[in-house]
Amino acid sequence: MKPKVYLETTIVSYLTAWRGRDIVMAAQQEITREWWTNRRSAFEVYVSQTVVVESSAGDKDAAQRRLEVLAQLPRLDITQDAERLARELMTRVPLPAKAQIDALHIAISAVNGMDFLLTWNCTHIANATLRSKIESVCRLAGYEPPVICTPQEMIEQGESDD
Repeated sequence: MKPKVYLETTIVSYLTAWRGRDIVMAAQQEITREWWTNRRSAFEVYVSQTVVVESSAGDKDAAQRRLEVLAQLPRLDITQDAERLARELMTRVPLPAKAQIDALHIAISAVNGMDFLLTWNCTHIANATLRSKIESVCRLAGYEPPVICTPQEMIEQGESDD
């Protein structure tokens, strides 16, 4: 059985965006495309309606490219358990009010038993200083947290497995 990975919105955005001028963002876009092309098939890949809603915003053409990718992927439900865990993450980590959607991504992936949560959001999700608190809140609620990582980390792990 393949490991299950939840894609947070930044992954789909970086995958489909025109190459950015910022050198760091451009590198992250290329890494995301490399993961999608070379490593995605090693995983069962999921998104949620939250990702679809976020991906629908902004530039119409960019949103269309994102939605075309998302149409291929199964969606996880936003359950009451996920909403409850997201509220716990907001208060116990604690996360700022603007991170409510980020907490929901974490909660959806934990409640649905995802092995990984793939993201470029290193402010509120893939943040080393928050990771142990996020994991603790998930476990206290009865869920095993996913491994939160970037595509770069997954590519590097895949190369060490080869």
